[in-house]
Amino acid sequence: MRTAFTASLCVFALAAVKLSLTIADGPADNIPANVRRMPKLGVEVPAEKRAELETQLAAFDREIKDIAGKRKDTATLALLPDVLIYYKAAHDALKYQEFHAEKEIDVAFELIKEGRERAASLAEGKPTWTEQTGLVVRGYVSKIDGSVQPYGLVIPESYSRRGPRVRLDFWFHGRGETLSELNFIQQRRKSVGQFAPADTIVLHPYGRWNNANKFAGEVDGFEALDAVKKHYRIDMDRIAVRGFSMGGAAAWHFAVHHADQWFAANPGAGFSETPDFLKVFQQETLKPTWWEEKLWHMYDCTDYAINLSNVPTVAYSGEVDKQKQAADIMAVALEKEGMTLTHIIGPKTPHKYETEAAKEVERRMDSLAAIGRDAMRWKVDLVTYTLKYNRMYWITIDEMDEHWEQARITADFSTEYEEVNRNELFEVSTKGVAAFTIDLKPGQLYMDVRNKVKVRIDKQDITGLAIGTDRSFQASFHRVGTQWKLGARPREAGLVRKKHDLQGPIDDAFMDSFIFVRPTGKARNERVEKWAKEELERGIEQWRRHFRGEARVKDDTAITDADIAGANLVLWGDPESNAVMKRIADKLPIRWTEQAIAVGGSNYNPADHALIAIHPNPLNAERYVVLNSGFTFREYAHLNNARQVPMLPDWAVVDLKTPPNSVWPGKVVNAGFFDETWRVKSK
Repeated sequence: MRTAFTASLCVFALAAVKLSLTIADGPADNIPANVRRMPKLGVEVPAEKRAELETQLAAFDREIKDIAGKRKDTATLALLPDVLIYYKAAHDALKYQEFHAEKEIDVAFELIKEGRERAASLAEGKPTWTEQTGLVVRGYVSKIDGSVQPYGLVIPESYSRRGPRVRLDFWFHGRGETLSELNFIQQRRKSVGQFAPADTIVLHPYGRWNNANKFAGEVDGFEALDAVKKHYRIDMDRIAVRGFSMGGAAAWHFAVHHADQWFAANPGAGFSETPDFLKVFQQETLKPTWWEEKLWHMYDCTDYAINLSNVPTVAYSGEVDKQKQAADIMAVALEKEGMTLTHIIGPKTPHKYETEAAKEVERRMDSLAAIGRDAMRWKVDLVTYTLKYNRMYWITIDEMDEHWEQARITADFSTEYEEVNRNELFEVSTKGVAAFTIDLKPGQLYMDVRNKVKVRIDKQDITGLAIGTDRSFQASFHRVGTQWKLGARPREAGLVRKKHDLQGPIDDAFMDSFIFVRPTGKARNERVEKWAKEELERGIEQWRRHFRGEARVKDDTAITDADIAGANLVLWGDPESNAVMKRIADKLPIRWTEQAIAVGGSNYNPADHALIAIHPNPLNAERYVVLNSGFTFREYAHLNNARQVPMLPDWAVVDLKTPPNSVWPGKVVNAGFFDETWRVKSK
């Protein structure tokens, strides 16, 4: 049942849904040589309105700076992003020509007014929106680039800061090619959205625009959730992931990759993998490289189907919606794992929620919410193709045999009786796993603490392990040959292994704090210098346009120890022009010298070739360095979200005689993945 305030706003919901369902243009968007601009340029702002916007924005900026300068208390500064989102929305729409209709110019004045009202109340120490119910728009500062990002909330009238913790539903928005921050905030001020369950906070993340909440958009979801948890009383065992269209794709992604964090998942329409969807929906003929096919494993949810055994899932599709393909192909993948997908279908319905089907979805979600997340599962299944997604409940895969090949682990807890001893037994089976950890938190292993633990791994027993008196249990295991050993693998001097959040590929560097490092020297070769300069400029522009932030850029001579400690460094140029690259060039597994780019047994002429790569930073092995690349999917991929997948592996050599285009940064003449110890793989 919807709360009372939602009924009065239903009139706005239809317009919001229409905006969110903007989808790619089908076969017309299958021509890499003819890619339309994303987002399209907006309307010109009349001179008089431009002048008035600039005047009001300047006054707003002074008020924000006055607050930051005078009020140093933590509580005030923590609320400043809730003001900054209004400034950024109006400022960026004006600066980057992103008013997509004349009426949006008036929206900018409306948002500036509301933002300045917030600023005034915050300056007085009496913020007006923190106790507000109904529709509330808030913001946070992202760790990735320091940008302020908005999110919307639906706060039920029943909510109280002194009341019980409440359920929270994510709602991931659909594709909206004109969904600027300005339009998103206006939407979240006016529209409840598809669902607003009683006594539930609904979180609408912006997701950094149109990326199906992948890459920085994925980080946005968790950063928005963290911000909400700081301000509201959230029941951590009653969080659901939901969405429709592109938002349905996001819900599939969050469900399979982070299954242990939700009480339920409710994807609607969208896509759940790349190759089949592009053939069916986009009518695209695919000719992937071998590494692209490998990298599809990062986000193809069909590959992770077994992980849905850890989270109840209710899918929805319209019967005649082409995007029903997403749930249909997931159903096939689940059937192979012995599961039957709960799939609610709206009869004779195209790309929208059918009324009675929506009621049925809500009934099932409410029933699942009443039970809540299974906080302690006795059997856990986990599949991954990358250590980026390596955890499920109390099992963590620490090392893989080989990235982008399947790693699978099943861990089952039971009690085993023997004539002499009573063992708490963990039975574990693995495939493609080289090391893992069992970690049960205090109180989770509610057994007699005098008992011992036996861990049976691939039919090999490791016995006599102790339970903590706080009823916790932690143990790590690694494999040597075919034998499992107790403990983490001993570290070898000078050897760095791939691990969670330091496993590549190149795009992973842009899911955490990063700095573009601009060369101040002259490159050895003019062609390399020109290419690197243009790719840097493109990277800055594309980051702003598609991930809605300003990339931090510093000269190579200005990089500090704090930068090395706190950020992934994206180094542009060559070892001669970039001072930081020069410091580390002889510590990377691929040599880039005046004579050649040498990788494996191949050499490439450095006069007309460049190196792209990712590697742990030799100056700080807990962070990446990237050579000559922003995120690797280019303009062609923005026309359909299923194309937004990594396009390059851990390294690539680019022939600069072929100019960059909407798909590639030049002609990729060689590319590959480093092995599990960050070395070039032998042929």
